[in-house]
Amino acid sequence: MAEKIVSPGVFTREVDQSFLPAGIQAIGAALVGPTVKGPAMVPTVVSSYSEYKQIFGDTFSSGSGVNENSYAYMTSYAAKEYLRNADTLTVVRILAGDYSPASAIVSSSVTTGDEAARGAIALGQVGGADGVDPLRNPGSALDDGNEVQITVDGTEFRFIASDPAGGIPADASPIFHFSTGSSVAEGLNFLTASINNASIGVTAASGSGFAVLALTASAAGTAGNSISVDTGSGALMKDVLTLSGGTNTTEANNCFTLTTIADGELLNGNPNADLGTNQVMPSGSKDNFRWEITGRNTNKGTFNLQIRRGDDLSTRKTVIEQFNNLTLDPTTTNYIAKVIGDQVLTLRDSGTTQPFLQLSGSFPNKSRYCRVTVHRQTYNYLDSNGNVRDNSITGSLPNVSSGSFSGGSDGTVSHPRKFYDEIENTNTQGFNLASGQDARTAYEDAIAVLKNQDEYDINLLLLPGLVNNFPNHAAVISDAVQMCEDRGDTFAIIDPVGYGSTLTQATTEAETRDSNYAAMYWPWVQVPDADLGRNVWVPPSVVLPGVYAFNDRVAAEWFAPAGLNRGGLDSVIQAERKLTHTNRDTLYESNVNPLATFPNQGVCVWGQKTLQKKASALDRVNVRRLLIAAKKFIASSTRFLVFEQNTAATRLRFLNIVNPYLESVQQRQGLFAFKVVMDETNNTPDVIDRNQMVGQLFLQPTKTAEFIIIDFNILPTGAAFPE
Repeated sequence: MAEKIVSPGVFTREVDQSFLPAGIQAIGAALVGPTVKGPAMVPTVVSSYSEYKQIFGDTFSSGSGVNENSYAYMTSYAAKEYLRNADTLTVVRILAGDYSPASAIVSSSVTTGDEAARGAIALGQVGGADGVDPLRNPGSALDDGNEVQITVDGTEFRFIASDPAGGIPADASPIFHFSTGSSVAEGLNFLTASINNASIGVTAASGSGFAVLALTASAAGTAGNSISVDTGSGALMKDVLTLSGGTNTTEANNCFTLTTIADGELLNGNPNADLGTNQVMPSGSKDNFRWEITGRNTNKGTFNLQIRRGDDLSTRKTVIEQFNNLTLDPTTTNYIAKVIGDQVLTLRDSGTTQPFLQLSGSFPNKSRYCRVTVHRQTYNYLDSNGNVRDNSITGSLPNVSSGSFSGGSDGTVSHPRKFYDEIENTNTQGFNLASGQDARTAYEDAIAVLKNQDEYDINLLLLPGLVNNFPNHAAVISDAVQMCEDRGDTFAIIDPVGYGSTLTQATTEAETRDSNYAAMYWPWVQVPDADLGRNVWVPPSVVLPGVYAFNDRVAAEWFAPAGLNRGGLDSVIQAERKLTHTNRDTLYESNVNPLATFPNQGVCVWGQKTLQKKASALDRVNVRRLLIAAKKFIASSTRFLVFEQNTAATRLRFLNIVNPYLESVQQRQGLFAFKVVMDETNNTPDVIDRNQMVGQLFLQPTKTAEFIIIDFNILPTGAAFPE
């Protein structure tokens, strides 16, 4: 309400322009690589390592017999390290070749009829003599007042014959007119309609020449064999006919199909599967699962679905997911497709520069393990009172049964014995990266999909297992770095060389790169694996994500992820090589960040250079990541100004968002100074006519103290200290 001012005085008002808009959603790293299980080629967000393991698994078995052992993908180690200090991680699992998910068909036993019960009874000719039995004298007539009585499931239907007005033409086919009570209906249709109101009806038809009433059960099967026909309690015709000849066939019908959300062979339900010489993924493990139908209720048209762990027992079930009172009626809230979900993302145009994910299905996935495809919908199973409308529909309900999944394939993947020492030009973690191979295409597709900034908000890209000194690996890394540069808001961590390489080899690889959107680290390090019960060698890209996440959590992106305060690798047992000061100098001069070992301090990150060759502020990781953070915040927070009027008022709204944000960055030691210009000087009439609104940000990033130089000045006794 407007303030009313009448008498003179001093009036004060508050206009709060210090607010910060709601921050952008949590941003995390993108991790690309093979995993034990999970959806292939679909970026999936996880918020903890336990969630990662539930979706993507952890370890797998390799070999058989005395050679059997378990291994974890480097992807899993990197996820574990990063999620120790971060809340969001986008994982893209790659699979090569013709991969596929496992599936299971859930069937219903439907009773169908080969033949319907039939029978016929001769009623005589129209207009014949009264009182003559038409069964013995076919020329006799069914006269007025004669009855036909049909009994269906104990219910009697009585019909009295009558001549229509005007008589029956002599050359006409026999037509019977039946009446009940005071109503009269012409033709056998009346008889048919009345009888078919019963649960099992008959279809009536007249014969030719003689008055023959042919009856056929309306539903095929043995149930029609119980229908009886009595030709009259009030007529001379007294004969009882029982329909016969109906036969049943019980057959399995596909009720619905459950398809695993995860792709690959791991979900195939063979608990006795072994890798053996073909080196396929194992089955029947804790990572596997199976399905079971329980609680089938034909009176309500409902059933329950359980998802059980693959290695449980029928006597000791481990139910990991349960859905109760499901139906096959799409009009109900408990329709199975609505409750479980039927959507699936499919990679389209694979191998092109612009692959994309296409969504199909109507209902979002709520199950963590599978989706459903319904084959037999059952509409209006129950009436408004909750009673079964049609007993025949009960046959569409799934049988009480259980089963496993099959048909899943990993494509052309081969799983090696040791990841670290078997990395070569055409191999990483069992994937063939040769040009033209499916694994190479899978990596490239995953990177291309992540280019979509609107869909995937990331700030770090990780490719553990790829090393720059192999040309096939380097080609994929080039795609990754280019993606980061194209997005302008993502930073890549690159491994220069494989396990057992030399310092010279590491520095040589750094010379092949020139980008401030990527950084290299060396050497490899050893980490413990509690699940495997041993220590394993991993590349720097596995442990560095944890350092970046810790740095961002305790400080900010514009702080250096290095040094004893924020660069400690507390999960690392030892480095592959203990670097001397000279070694560190050589690496740093070549833009390779050393992983140094210090007595009583362990292994820590001792550098923060990007791969940019030209000396500038952007040759440091903290400055590049400052720009990434600032661009992300400003772009997200000012997006609502697009399509607003290009006026001074709109420009002021922009300034009221950006200036407070940069002030907060400055207060948190990210900037020495800054200036934002968005006014008439850079928004001239010509710019406005081009539908543009231009702003200029001038930033002085805070530099890190990488070189602390201390001069010790020795003075003679009595000398004055300098001011």
